[in-house]
Amino acid sequence: MRKLIKIGTRKSLLALAQSNGIKAQIEGKYPDTAVELHKIVTKGDKILDVPLAKVGGKGLFVKELEEALLSGAADMAVHSMKDVPAELPVGLCLGIITKREDPRDAFVANNYKTLNELPEGARIGTSSLRRRSQLAILRPDLVIEDLRGNLDTRLRKLDEGQYEAIILAAAGLNRLKLSGRISSLFDSAEMLPAVGQGAVGIELRSEDKGLLDGLGFLAHRDTFVAVTAERAFLLTLEGGCQVPIAGHCRVDGDHISLTGLVASIDGKEVLKKTAAGLADDAAAIGRDLAKDLLNMGARAILEEVYGQNMAVK
Repeated sequence: MRKLIKIGTRKSLLALAQSNGIKAQIEGKYPDTAVELHKIVTKGDKILDVPLAKVGGKGLFVKELEEALLSGAADMAVHSMKDVPAELPVGLCLGIITKREDPRDAFVANNYKTLNELPEGARIGTSSLRRRSQLAILRPDLVIEDLRGNLDTRLRKLDEGQYEAIILAAAGLNRLKLSGRISSLFDSAEMLPAVGQGAVGIELRSEDKGLLDGLGFLAHRDTFVAVTAERAFLLTLEGGCQVPIAGHCRVDGDHISLTGLVASIDGKEVLKKTAAGLADDAAAIGRDLAKDLLNMGARAILEEVYGQNMAVK
């Protein structure tokens, strides 16, 4: 292994926690290797007063990290997989997917335990169209408001009383040792997670075979299979992380089960289907499930979303 490895990472507390976790594992495996964090501010970090879906474009939280990889300023980048577009720039690869944390969405409130306990007309915050559409199905009476900022900022806004509740990824709270803030967890049948949610990926230059081989010990097979299916589903739908698309894969040995969802933002149109098959066919299962949803009417739903300028393909 090389003597110095530079990790490209966002500056948020969660991104740094994830990157420091990878750094510690690499240095533990290779005591003669030093790992440095190259902290980068992304477009998604800079624009905090506009809903993400209206910012448009793909890779709001990864583009600058990928530019650092391509320029040589970083050797690898650590990403939350739900932020990574389905298509990568030429010359880069997602070489490693580490073991997945809890992929579920968390209901976070100071005075209520579950979504059903919220009073009629309560304000609930989320930055995700995926969550917004599924919340509208579960509780159409709620006032769903946009919530931007890093995880700590979102919690502060809740504590200040700007919302009665907020929805966050359980994985982020767990990684920052904030599990105690979780009031309850949504079952995937209630709220299907984002593609890649809870998984951390390592992106690097395709030509860096030696580095990829050296990092192989970080890889987790079942998570890789699941994320492969989910991302193939997303790619076929031509969706990004800021559209009302959800996908979650369960792996059981050599078999997988993938559930996909496409919904209108108001939750009035919902298409959901599950496909199953062999783990070796993960990508094909993801593609075929997406095609099935497109044939069922998902294309019209997504075209309407894009037409509202709520997101850009």
